[in-house]
This record gives sequence, structure tokens and C-alpha cells, in this order.
Amino acid sequence: MSLPEPIRCLIVDDEPPALEVLKTYLRAVPSLRLVGECSNALDAYHQLQQQSVDLLFLDIQMPQLRGTDLMRSLKNPPKVIFTTAFSEYAIEGFELSAVDYLLKPFSFDRFLKAVDKLHVSHEVPVTVHPATKAPETSSRSEFLYFRVDRKMVKVYLDDICYVESLKDYVRIVATDGQLVTKQPISAVEEMLPERSFRRIHRSFLVSLDKVTSFTSTHVELGKKELPIGKLYKHEVEKALMR
Repeated sequence: MSLPEPIRCLIVDDEPPALEVLKTYLRAVPSLRLVGECSNALDAYHQLQQQSVDLLFLDIQMPQLRGTDLMRSLKNPPKVIFTTAFSEYAIEGFELSAVDYLLKPFSFDRFLKAVDKLHVSHEVPVTVHPATKAPETSSRSEFLYFRVDRKMVKVYLDDICYVESLKDYVRIVATDGQLVTKQPISAVEEMLPERSFRRIHRSFLVSLDKVTSFTSTHVELGKKELPIGKLYKHEVEKALMR
């Protein structure tokens, strides 16, 4: 019996770091085949006229033509997973029958969840190559990009100590410094692997590996003390004792 054809993918994003992240993620999934990359929607439009594409990884806010406008211009558009730093476009994206909507920066696990939604319709199992799969015991090779001012800053997951909510922003405190990015803490929580990070309070996420001691009311990361919220107490203790 012949194997099913891989899903042909085109990446469209005007930010080089975001392109690199997506290419790395695609290479880890044998059932996906990268057939092209574009830095703007107009180039993507021309590529779509020249070759068959099953799935678009499409940024929305781009110069000249937005990703959502590109989708509206296509008579027979491929499946699309929107990738954007702006949550306000989510409703518009799903109105265009998007497979999923990935809010930058997103983790490899979140990427796989989006791609897995194509499994039934395309009948292609979404498997991860063992040589490139994100390791279960160490996150040194895993990273996320966070937008700081006009730059996308790479942060390795095992450098993160904790994340603090600052209303519409979060402060990410790492072993070599800290950064502030506009994003709700709930979005960051979804990006981080649950095996390594845990929400301990409505305002704090911590790396379980960085916790040096804890009581029923707080955790310590070296000399830094953070509160445990009452609603989180049971799950936090269970995760720390595991």
C-alpha cells in the first residue's frame, strides 16, 4: 500500500525570525512538506497560481496586503493556519474557516495541535521525527520568540525562571536577564510545556526546575519568593512533589 502524500505547505511571513521558527517546526514533522516561503502576501498570491499548496501558514499584518485579504482574493484557497502577534484578528481569521489561529510566539507543542486538526480531513498522520522532536527531559533546544519593541527576542525555555503578569503585559524573568512583552499571562501559559512550567497564582507562572523550596503559601526560586494562590495550591503541590 502506498503512503499518503505529505501536506504541501507554504509559509507567508514578513518577519525573518518567524519564518525560521516555522521552518524548524515543519522539518520536525515528516507528514509536512515545505514547498515555499514568502515575505509578503503578493508573492504568496503568485506562488499559489504556479503550484499546488495544501496548507498556508499565514501572517495577517503585513505590508501591501494583509493575510486575511489574500484569503478573500482566492477562488479556491488552501487550508490556512493564521500565525500572528495580534489577538484582535482571531474572529476575522475563523470567519475565513481557518484550521487554527496561532498567537506568536507559539511553542512546538501548540504548533502540533494546530497541524493535527488536519489529520481527519487530509488523512495524513501527523508524526514527529524522533531526531527532531522536542525532548521530554530537557528544554535547552526549545525556545520561543517574544516581541520586544520592534524586535523578536529568542528565549530558551530552560532559561526562564518565572513569568509575572503586568495587566496587558508580562515580565519574563530568565537566568540572564528579563524582558517585558505585550501579552496576557494566559497566552504565555499555553505556549509553555506543562511538564516544566506551572501557574501558581493568577499573576505568576514558574519553572518547576527553578523552585528551590516551597510551603503551602509560597515558592522560593533562590532568594526570590512568589505567592501560591489558594485556587492553585493543590495542583502546585502535586506538580512539585512529582
